[in-house]
Amino acid sequence: MDLKKELLTVFYRCSIESHGHALSAPHSIFIIFIMVTWTGLLFILCGTLTSALCCDWLTHYKAPMEEARGFLTRMGDQLTEQHSSVHPVRFPKHLYKQIKNSEVDSKLVFIRDSLQLIFCLYRHDNLSAAPWGADKTEGFLTVIHRQIMELSACVSTNSPANSRLRSYYRTLANSTLSCSGCSTASWQLLRKETKLRLEQLELLVASIRVPAAASRRRSAATQQQRNTDTISEDCL
Repeated sequence: MDLKKELLTVFYRCSIESHGHALSAPHSIFIIFIMVTWTGLLFILCGTLTSALCCDWLTHYKAPMEEARGFLTRMGDQLTEQHSSVHPVRFPKHLYKQIKNSEVDSKLVFIRDSLQLIFCLYRHDNLSAAPWGADKTEGFLTVIHRQIMELSACVSTNSPANSRLRSYYRTLANSTLSCSGCSTASWQLLRKETKLRLEQLELLVASIRVPAAASRRRSAATQQQRNTDTISEDCL
């Protein structure tokens, strides 16, 4: 990193001279000790920031989110706010407020887990009866999957999603996908809730402040390689 190089250069110069005069042996030892200590702290700090604030996905999340919403739009008629015969599924707003006030890493985990559960919704067996073509479903899944993989490189946990979050998506699946001969209203509810959740996730991303320089660097390359093998099958 540029910052590391700059600090190391400064420390090196300080160890050679001070105000144009050679340093004594005790002073040299002291400078070397300070250099080693600060270098270690710098590596720890950068390693911590890399997994969250330096997440590369945060620099270009808008494009894939818009692409995902585009697929939802092309899946059927225009989504409306009119009353539906299908009972609405309430999202746990208190959970969202809690996450919004949490640390960056927790927000990224929540976003990753939400996309994972959305991915599982649209991979449901009963979705084959949906009125839109399979190509739209596959396109949507591809966009969501790509975001999951990128986010998995930024977070430090692969533990199961929050139980309240899982409960919401399980209820949504039961209301829309687990019915026999799902109605048009059921499919509309599925698309509407998905759109609302994606918009909600975008607002959550907007609450994350990313340092201008650090956010441009791709982070956690080793962890990303470990995560590219599979996405958890424990969906709902």
